[in-house]
Formats: sequence, structure tokens, C-alpha cells
Amino acid sequence: MILVTGSTGKLGHAILTHLVDRGAPVVASSRSGAGGSRPLDFDRPDSISLVGVDTLVLVSAGEAEDDVVIARHESVIAAAERDGVSHVVYTSLVGEGDHLAFALAHRWTERRLQRSALSWTIMRNGLYAELFGSLMQWSGSQLTSAFGEGALAAVSRDDLAEAAAVVAESPPAHSGQTYELVGPPITAHQVAALVGAVPVDITLQVRRKQLDVAGLKPFQPAMLMSIHTAVRHGFLARTSGDLARLLGREPSDAAAVAAESIRASGVAS
Repeated sequence: MILVTGSTGKLGHAILTHLVDRGAPVVASSRSGAGGSRPLDFDRPDSISLVGVDTLVLVSAGEAEDDVVIARHESVIAAAERDGVSHVVYTSLVGEGDHLAFALAHRWTERRLQRSALSWTIMRNGLYAELFGSLMQWSGSQLTSAFGEGALAAVSRDDLAEAAAVVAESPPAHSGQTYELVGPPITAHQVAALVGAVPVDITLQVRRKQLDVAGLKPFQPAMLMSIHTAVRHGFLARTSGDLARLLGREPSDAAAVAAESIRASGVAS
């Protein structure tokens, strides 16, 4: 049996959907057990049971400070070791992302799996094309960003979900592998052209001031600023053929996916 964590989140739900479509024996899990999913609360280690699970798709439990995320991942990996899980598929962060403010918990989790007795596959996911689009601001005929002319090897969330499903369906073929899952690099200027906008570049200082008054969680501005500066200065542009090999096709057009996310938000025509 395959169990997917975080099935109420966008990535977890997409992975679950792909596995169901492929006819795989899969069970959804979530912190609350919503929608009939299996309850799995990483913040309550004593309550975690993975009995009967052969393959665990561990979707990163982010949205918190590093110590909280690491404790959550330790709880579920320890439960996997105790309860006889055979293989763990972990949705990590692209290797080029070591400069990002949220990389540490991912690298800790990779190391924890590599040192365990479990069979594992590490899916180093590139940043979502949908996220790239959401970090641009539309106003009139202008699309504003702090990315400058920097490129991002972005990838659609659905492509990443499909790749995770491919691996989870046949774990032995991917045991001990670390995949760099990114697409061809795109720029904010390319996305602006697709939505018929004039690209406008702002400085990192201006963007930081915007985030400071956006009502975000305390750790979020630093995380978002690390994305802006890494893209702007060319640290997230390296591509790889791993995603295409897993999918058996070329990745989706990330620029088009980013543009569609802007249109879907209702702020672009």
C-alpha cells in the first residue's frame, strides 16, 4: 500500500490523484483526517501509525520554522522505521536551492533518510511555475517583479506530482536515487509577454518593504526574499533531464503555467 501525506495540500492532492488514475493501491492522509483520509499528525509522534504501509510518499511538512519542520519529519521517519515501511519517497528541494532560506530542513531530511535503514528516493523539486507567477504583481498594463532578468528553472506542480507517482508506483527501480526535477529556465519578462504586460523591475529593497507590511508569518518574508535574490542573481537557472526521463515526455511549458496562474488570479486579462 502507498500512503501519501499532506493530501489536503495542493502537491499531496495532485500526487494522490495521479496514483488513483494509475490504479495504484493508495491511501490519503492528512493532519485532521479530513475527507475520510487517514489521520496523521506529525506534531503528535505517539499517535503516528504507518502499519501496513509499504511505500510512504512524504510531502514536506513546511510552513513553519526549521526546528518544527525537522521535528515533524523525524517523527514520521522514525515511525516508518518502526512500523516496517519499505520505501520512502521524499519531496525535497532542488539542489540549486541551497541558497534559499528554507533549504536547511530539506537537507536535514535527506541526510536522515540516507542514514536510515529505509529504502528511499529523493525528489528534489524545483520551484513551482505557479509560485513564480504569484510573486509578480499586476497593475494596469504592467507586471512588476524583483526578479530582474534572472531566470528560474521552474516546473509545474502537476509535473512534479506525476513524477512522484511514477516513483511511488515502482520504488525498487528508483531506490537510492536523487532526482533534480526542474525544467528549462524562464524569466519574468517572458511571463509578462505571455500575459500582454510590460515588465517592470523593482529593487530587492522595494520588494522587502512590500513584504514587511503584507501581514505574513514571521519567517515568510526571509523565505520569499531568498527566492527573489536567488532568481535575480542566477542561482536557480540550472536545468536537468531527470524530470523528462521520469515523465517520458518534455515538462510542461513553465512560462505558460506561470502566465495562467496570473490569469486565474483574476488580475490579468
